[in-house]
Amino acid sequence: MTEPAPLLTAGTPLAASAVPVAHEALDASEVVEGTPTTGYAVLDILGDSEIGIWEMTAGTATDTEVDEVFVVISGRASIHIAADDRTIVVGPGDVVRLTAGMQTTWTITETLRKVYIS
Repeated sequence: MTEPAPLLTAGTPLAASAVPVAHEALDASEVVEGTPTTGYAVLDILGDSEIGIWEMTAGTATDTEVDEVFVVISGRASIHIAADDRTIVVGPGDVVRLTAGMQTTWTITETLRKVYIS
């Protein structure tokens, strides 16, 4: 099976807000509250890193993170980081670094869309 062509083309802008993302329901074991769905679209591979768009609808869910940096494009959320029992609040323009193995709980109050590099 061949890999799909990357959505990013060198020297050509791409509107992150317009990239289509197909959503799926989360596994019930991850859902804390509501009926959130998530989806993503891989934009490109750069060396060993994947660049993409990720989106989650309103609700609360747990996750185990990978090494990632992301920029919030739209929406609002709070992310509880279990290791140091703190919560960060993110919105458009915020840049966040997560590390592999980090246990998090995402509470999305307005559908969140981010560009990630992992």
